[in-house]
Amino acid sequence: MSKKADFVKSIHGMNENDLKARLEEDKQRLKKLEFAHTISPLENPMTIRGLRKDIARLQTELKIKQNS
Repeated sequence: MSKKADFVKSIHGMNENDLKARLEEDKQRLKKLEFAHTISPLENPMTIRGLRKDIARLQTELKIKQNS
């Protein structure tokens, strides 16, 4: 399976509190990566894009859980 499919499966099993905690953790990681990239270019800048997409997936799943 792809990384995306594994990630989506793993967040479907999480409850609201776990999703919120993971979301905050990933947001902090994104800030650190962006800061590091500003100072000196990252070896793989596509990790920033992937992390942004993961954050969006987490936010979507959180909205679904809150509305149901």
